[in-house]
Amino acid sequence: MALHRGSVPDPSSTARGSNPVLTEANPGLGLSLVLPKSRLAEDPVPPDVAAELIRDELLLDGSARLNLATFVTTWMEPQARELMAECVDKNMIDKDEYPQTAELERRCISMLADLWHAPDPEDAAGCSTTGSSEACMLAGLALLRRWRSRVEDRTRRPNLVMGANVQVCWEKFCRYWDVEPRTVPMEGDRFHLDAATAVAQCDEDTIGVVAILGSTFDGSYEPVAEICAALDDLAAGGGPDVQVHVDGASGAMVAPFLDTDLVWDFRLDRVASINTSGHKYGLVYPGVGWVLWRDSQALPEELVFNVNYLGGNMPTFALNFSRPGAEVVAQYYTFFRLGRAGFRAVQQGSRDVAMFLAGEIGAMTQFRLLSHGDQLPVFAFTTTDAVTSWDVFALSRALRERGWQVPAYTFPENREDLSVIRIVCRNGFGHDLAALLLTDLRAAVDQLEEQAHAVPLSGPSGFHH
Repeated sequence: MALHRGSVPDPSSTARGSNPVLTEANPGLGLSLVLPKSRLAEDPVPPDVAAELIRDELLLDGSARLNLATFVTTWMEPQARELMAECVDKNMIDKDEYPQTAELERRCISMLADLWHAPDPEDAAGCSTTGSSEACMLAGLALLRRWRSRVEDRTRRPNLVMGANVQVCWEKFCRYWDVEPRTVPMEGDRFHLDAATAVAQCDEDTIGVVAILGSTFDGSYEPVAEICAALDDLAAGGGPDVQVHVDGASGAMVAPFLDTDLVWDFRLDRVASINTSGHKYGLVYPGVGWVLWRDSQALPEELVFNVNYLGGNMPTFALNFSRPGAEVVAQYYTFFRLGRAGFRAVQQGSRDVAMFLAGEIGAMTQFRLLSHGDQLPVFAFTTTDAVTSWDVFALSRALRERGWQVPAYTFPENREDLSVIRIVCRNGFGHDLAALLLTDLRAAVDQLEEQAHAVPLSGPSGFHH
């Protein structure tokens, strides 16, 4: 979550007054009403008035459905929304008070263990989280604790091997728990970790290798099986025995349905744990995530707290405590509602849209594709060398004039010369909307090229990767 400062503009410079018609019984109230900016108001206001005035301010937000920057689910069925509303007051941590919500959580974990081919789904350990960031923190802690159980010398510093394309939560994990991040930079057209670069960074102090199933930079899968095989060879040759965590924030809910021949999960003995975001391609509103360990041995027992809380003895492994049960219930609804065939249809639909868009954009002379949407339903593209008077940042701004939120950004260190646009296709963004986006994109390109002779168009778009 972003940090915010408490400072606000001088209240005296803020015009007072709202919609007088809204305050039906007392129109004069609307002329004096102003939303609080930095301190509580002295008096209450009617609930409808408060809600409507806040809605007015929220009009300044972009449309979530037109946000092609986010991986997060922006559409659910009304039945799912109703269930969430009914469960929003249930505290997920109070498993003794809400035993059936806890049972739905257990069922979800069991289903994921089966989906990801745990050797014995009954022995797999797992929990729900607020999202993949917390899930990754927990998986990293398990790797770290397992390393410490083997290494008694506390002067040695542990390290974690990962590609430069990892999500920022892994950098946070390393900083918060004093683990050396061994980040493999991008090089040339290699935009993620591969087997050779991963093994080259490993030593006796490596707690694990993070493999990303679905890079946020371009939607590509890292070669998990190849990384595991290279680590097998390293251990067989007398080198360190390094475990793998698969960050499947997005791909772990895509590959099981669309890439059934791809071996990336617990079928690989070296994969100790996997996480995913229920609120990404798990098709649930934020925020819910999941993390599973292949068996109870992979999760050190000393990390699990047994809390005597509200009448029951409750084992828990989490960074957060109280949170609503609504998202877990919604995840179970989605699993129940869709089943394997439904998930396959939904994810295939998103991939079809991504590949269609990528094909159309790749056919334009102004652009070069970096990925094609054939793994995650996500692709990235950049301008060709022939485009000199505008860039992807200008295109991003032009598309925003039509309401589309499309991120433009540079790649990490060692490939900062590469600026791209990335498009994320999710359930709810179908072929009709994709066709409208293409129409607006082509119009924006024409406009940029017409204006190019007057003023060069460039500069940041306001998006942050």
